[in-house]
Amino acid sequence: MPKTTKKPIISTKDVHKKYHLGRNNFVHALRGVDLEINEGEFVALMGPSGSGKSTLLHVLGCLDGVDSGTVNINGYNVTNMSGSRLTKIRATQLGFVFQGFNLVPILTALENVILAVEYAGKVGRREKVKLSREALERVGLADRARHRPSELSGGEQQRVAIARSLVNNPRIILADEPTGNLDSKTSDEIISMMRELNKTTGQTFIIVTHDTDVGKRCDRIIHIKDGMVI
Repeated sequence: MPKTTKKPIISTKDVHKKYHLGRNNFVHALRGVDLEINEGEFVALMGPSGSGKSTLLHVLGCLDGVDSGTVNINGYNVTNMSGSRLTKIRATQLGFVFQGFNLVPILTALENVILAVEYAGKVGRREKVKLSREALERVGLADRARHRPSELSGGEQQRVAIARSLVNNPRIILADEPTGNLDSKTSDEIISMMRELNKTTGQTFIIVTHDTDVGKRCDRIIHIKDGMVI
């Protein structure tokens, strides 16, 4: 039988991005980035500090615009998309996991996940709770739903953040140094869990990391240096 070819779920063409530091000073963060990431891949973005990898992740996550070039996310050309449409893309197509967890400290684990469903604005209260409980169960935290972040370990907080990223069933998960604040054992557990989610759901994972052990767990490493894919 012929092999099925996975289609690109993310592509960029000649993407440039500058950050202006003053009237005549700027940082050229991205310099003509051409990139394709296929549906269902588990990919690492790696490079030295200041290489542009986090900037690229923010562009792919529709958190930042570009000065020139094109960006396509799951069939949508987001390059010049309006703010309201970008908000919808972020809420429905993308999930985010951050190094610092970014949980609301006064809310429980369940309430933190519910926030993401409310952001997408697509279901009623009972369904929001149901979806959020299911997401916590998928990351092994069903029994910690009523705990606040201060009552959870670092690894458990990151699991809540991952549950939040999964709850709206996005096609793409973007993770910025998701193991950066974790010890090596917990880091391995988090990457193993993300890898298993990738295999079972077919969701695309893009992970910015400086950790070579994390990179080795990925299907592919995209190296970034001086704002260019090398």
